[in-house]
Amino acid sequence: MKALISNDDGITASGILASKKAMEGLCDTYVIAPETQQSGIGHALTLFEPLRINEHVLRDGSIGYGVSGTPTDAVTIALFDIMDEKPDIMISGINTGFNIGKAELTTSGTLGAAIEAASFGIPTIAISQEVTQDDVKFENGKVEVDFDFAVEMLNKLAKIVLKKGLPEGIDLLNVNVPANPSDDEFEVVELGNRMYSPVVEQRLDPRGKPYYWIDGELYELNKPGSDGYELRVSQKTTITPLKIDLTGDLNSIKKWLK
Repeated sequence: MKALISNDDGITASGILASKKAMEGLCDTYVIAPETQQSGIGHALTLFEPLRINEHVLRDGSIGYGVSGTPTDAVTIALFDIMDEKPDIMISGINTGFNIGKAELTTSGTLGAAIEAASFGIPTIAISQEVTQDDVKFENGKVEVDFDFAVEMLNKLAKIVLKKGLPEGIDLLNVNVPANPSDDEFEVVELGNRMYSPVVEQRLDPRGKPYYWIDGELYELNKPGSDGYELRVSQKTTITPLKIDLTGDLNSIKKWLK
């Protein structure tokens, strides 16, 4: 069996090696990811610039491939150029920092890579690790984060997916691992409302012209049973089943048009 491993933190990120470690003994692994940090780029695809593939010797001595584009680019090139057949499973992550809530999920590059693989019928896990240090979330390369528990949980879940596949109507699983887990069980949850409340900060450049930084403050109003609450308050490892089909209620629109 074969596993494709990608991310949005870049080919040299610590979390991608953690995913590779989790899959050892289960699958032959192919590590193909963006060349550099691509957080927040969502499901973007590069159409107006050429892409390049660079071979990397990863810190464990194995070979990986860096793609000079987005997470979606990396998965596309993996599936249609580097790999000779469709993988049995795709892992996106382990991301540094959680990915929760309805509002920000589609901006996540981790989910962008996962959605691209899932769109071709590949059972897919997007996995993220909560961190207590905000300054490491967007770093390139090695970060000092303890991924050991996340590796154990990913290994456990991947075994189930490889054995059973995903349930009918589910395209991918969004998994978030707490920094200080309360137990080693999975909590199945719905999406919360938000991950952050947006903050726009205006500053002035040396010529007095304004420029802007988009940032955010943690959203605190997610309810029990949601990913945001169970991860951050209950310190549970959460699984949210996702489907790509965004189609709403057809009958309600037909009635509305009348």
